[in-house]
Amino acid sequence: MPDIAIIGGGAAGAALFGALLSRDASDTVHWVAGNAPCTGRGVAYSTPHDHHLLNVRAGGMGLYLDADESFVEYGARHRPGSKPTDFLPRRLFGEYIESQLDQRLRDAKQRNRRFDIVTATASAIKAVGDRYEIALDDGGTVTAERIVLALGALPPRPLRTVSKRALVSSAYVLDPWSLIARPSHPRRLIVIGTGLTAVDTLISASIRWPDVELVAVSRHGLPPFVHPALPVDPFSQQAELNARLLACDGPALVLAEIRRTFREHPHVDWRSVIDGMRPINARLWQLFTPRQRRQFLRHARWLWESARHRVAPQSAEIIQQLRDEGRLQIHAARVLGVDGDGPLDVTVQSRENQLVTTLQSDIVVQATGLDTAVAFAEHPLVSGLLRDGLASADPLQLGVLAEPDGHLINTAGEMQPGLHAIGSLLRGNLWECTAMPEIRIAADALATRLNPPRAEHDDLLELLESG
Repeated sequence: MPDIAIIGGGAAGAALFGALLSRDASDTVHWVAGNAPCTGRGVAYSTPHDHHLLNVRAGGMGLYLDADESFVEYGARHRPGSKPTDFLPRRLFGEYIESQLDQRLRDAKQRNRRFDIVTATASAIKAVGDRYEIALDDGGTVTAERIVLALGALPPRPLRTVSKRALVSSAYVLDPWSLIARPSHPRRLIVIGTGLTAVDTLISASIRWPDVELVAVSRHGLPPFVHPALPVDPFSQQAELNARLLACDGPALVLAEIRRTFREHPHVDWRSVIDGMRPINARLWQLFTPRQRRQFLRHARWLWESARHRVAPQSAEIIQQLRDEGRLQIHAARVLGVDGDGPLDVTVQSRENQLVTTLQSDIVVQATGLDTAVAFAEHPLVSGLLRDGLASADPLQLGVLAEPDGHLINTAGEMQPGLHAIGSLLRGNLWECTAMPEIRIAADALATRLNPPRAEHDDLLELLESG
């Protein structure tokens, strides 16, 4: 059976790697996991700070569909008293990933399942006949017939309004997770963005520098909505609502149907309705035309992101306390420019009155969320795939063009044999595909396609040989 290579050392790569190891096959699974010290955690779960919380309850988290131990069980062992309804630290889920991987590796060794973990970064992929050769940053290579890109977040790109002078200064921070390692003690810190990453950044800065003045700026000035302290009951008419939503022609009618539901059922918690849409979100997105997708991104994305990707109640309480104490101000404004050597001048235009003002800040942190614009990313591997025609950029810059099952589409408009993706690179096709509940389902399905059950595979070989 042809070998498989997974590129990417984060949670998506770990989920697929473990799912493949659990299936008996004669191939070798190569996991090109990069140089990170904690394989499988990626950026999201590498934080050491307990105040960085999951935005999914413990009961909804997991790495495999057939896990040896659930995250709830793991959490109860390592954090006595924790419950399935709790929002636990992301650090704890990172440790859970490592423990699950260790168990899969032990089981695979006992069954003589062949695998290889490569602690290097993939820099290029070249098609060589019916195989692919992966070039590594340490000078080595890995050869496989089937490759899965599980790259996670691409390197962040600076906003176009940030000057070169500001970028080369130490005062502009592109990577929010590197902020706390800085020795400086700022008087004022501005965060560009008000989403989940911005929330974590603001909380970390408030703890590290108790007297710092915090400012957050985004176009709508809207922090994420908040999860209820306890799960809410499902909407009793969700199935009928989902059927109506799938029959809508475009996002405007979808939003109108949701608003109508809220009006007709005023006592239903709106969060149960939004959560009940989760099974159909990808299908809704795929039903939208390219023009309708652009309309959604332009007019409704900001609201959907805030309502759909909510923050844990504990984190929301900290943000509110910072605002009540006057330590944090949140502005709905457009960033017109960032310039200087440090302190930096941040020029913004108010959304409310269009007034232009300039704020000075010792540190400016860009926390604008996930970047999936592969056509502009400074990522040698992705850039090479696009240049060589093995992959195509999604026209809305939401990752790569792909089939619903993750099979990449090349520049000829055809499926590229043996090339697949999982996770954030598939946003253009699936829209929501970055959370662990979606990733572990996708990883299990992809593992089954790459390694079909033995009987099915044998039948296929016999048919091919007889034909």
